[in-house]
Amino acid sequence: MPYLVLLVLILAAIYLPNFWAQHTFRRYAGEREDIPGSGGQLARHLLDRFEMGEVKVETTEAGDHYDPQARVVRLSPDNFNGRSLTAIAVAAHEVGHAIQHHRGERLLALRTRLVGKANAAQKLGAGILMAAPVLMLVSRSPWIGLLMLAAGLLSMGAATVVHLVTLPVEIDASFGKALPILTEGDYVRERDRPAVRRILRAAAFTYVAASLASLLNIARWIALFRR
Repeated sequence: MPYLVLLVLILAAIYLPNFWAQHTFRRYAGEREDIPGSGGQLARHLLDRFEMGEVKVETTEAGDHYDPQARVVRLSPDNFNGRSLTAIAVAAHEVGHAIQHHRGERLLALRTRLVGKANAAQKLGAGILMAAPVLMLVSRSPWIGLLMLAAGLLSMGAATVVHLVTLPVEIDASFGKALPILTEGDYVRERDRPAVRRILRAAAFTYVAASLASLLNIARWIALFRR
């Protein structure tokens, strides 16, 4: 029974942040006639305002994000075309990343470098973990298997490190960039500012859920090798 309670608590810690973020986005996704432009239009306006005319704005099905290599702010169709508080807050958040890039801020540059390395490390780690049982049987040495398991888990844990580094970058994009822009520029009414703050908080902490999910993936491999 205690193990079941512990499992429920772990799963709740992993999945509740993402559920909360998505719930927040949906809560404020309703179209508003008093919002003069779509998320895509606001993104384009802000990029031009901050002298980043070379940065494009596109719609994507892959989720809202800023691509520093392609210099593109990509928004989901709902946020690109929508005139909702979620659309404009998320658009401003992604423009916040473009501003970080434009200003050469170190944390964003570090995250960009780590993301590529983490993706390669994850693939390597998965390969090592799949090969470990075979090599352990062939060599008949448990130490080789344990060393490969450790190497695989460490490489897969690189994703968690990236997400932890990412969190300050996301918080700055929301509260150091997007929120001051939206409030000081009167892009949102005063009565809507608490809602915008909630949306920006959800946008920033989406990566917390991703970090916890990556830890769960590592735990699954550990459980598999204990059988």
